[in-house]
Amino acid sequence: MRFRCCVIPFLVLAGAIVVRAESPNYFVYVSNERSGDISVIDGATDAVVATFKAGKRPRGIHAAPDGKRLFVTLSGSPRMAPGLDENRAPADKTADGLGVIDPVDHRLIDRWHVGSDPEQFAISKDGRFAFIANEDDASAVIIDLGSGQPRGKVKVSEEPEGVAVNPQNGEVYVTCEEKGEVFAIDPDQQRVIATIETGGRPRSIAFSPDGSRAYAACESGGYIAVLDAASHKLLSKIQLPTGSLPMGTAISKDGQELYVSTGRGNSVVVIDTAKNTLLTTIPVGNRVWGIALDPSGSKLYTANGASNDVSVVDVKSRKELRRIKVGDGPWGIATISKK
Repeated sequence: MRFRCCVIPFLVLAGAIVVRAESPNYFVYVSNERSGDISVIDGATDAVVATFKAGKRPRGIHAAPDGKRLFVTLSGSPRMAPGLDENRAPADKTADGLGVIDPVDHRLIDRWHVGSDPEQFAISKDGRFAFIANEDDASAVIIDLGSGQPRGKVKVSEEPEGVAVNPQNGEVYVTCEEKGEVFAIDPDQQRVIATIETGGRPRSIAFSPDGSRAYAACESGGYIAVLDAASHKLLSKIQLPTGSLPMGTAISKDGQELYVSTGRGNSVVVIDTAKNTLLTTIPVGNRVWGIALDPSGSKLYTANGASNDVSVVDVKSRKELRRIKVGDGPWGIATISKK
């Protein structure tokens, strides 16, 4: 049996000891694609405490490792179903960019041009660079987060979307939907070092904490592609329940569980990464997309794009605790500790 040593704040009142629990000390930021704003949820109350304008179509959202800034991708390209004539819905390229957010004042403080129709991105472990998928021109752009200036561009294949950084060696993985490929990039040499065929329209990707595995959510295939990050090979496919359209991915701190949002499957599936098997399915809101754990790893937040709310899930009990109304078309989720 192991015992954990911890410091518990307490008050002494009339000879009695009263234990005072610490409140969750973080905010949850939600990018609302259709209303063009950001909702801020206080993790202590799970209530919206602020909403501010961000620009057109805010989607991917992440915090810098030091928690001093958040970033969100913005796009002037219209939301269109596949095959729609673009001439009927012209893009506003002046609206494309990476928005910079002050997490203390809850406001947008800058916007940088980072390419055409940026969608998802990831930040290097040292917080110096962002790697951004530019959907229009089949590339991943490297942005210096100190200056906001581009530092390189790597061509991939059509419709790049998901981006993740290997926490051990810094390699960058980019999922490309159209051809069902994942590109492994050396960010220092700014070149593709491997192409992994996954099929199934990969939408997002997450690494295990030890960097040995990557997990790509393949929407049209209804499965998770398990990748060996050392050999850059496809190891296996984990088939999800019928009706699942896997979209967002998040992994537990210990790497033992993978959480996957299922789009119009309206649920989160939990996967045992040691056995590559499905543990359970948790019903949440409609068309669930973005997904993120709180800093402690005890609660999971999901962006439900069709029901315009955020589901709060207790990881231990596998239960949805509540739903929080946010803006129109919630897309991405990021959590950040309060300063």
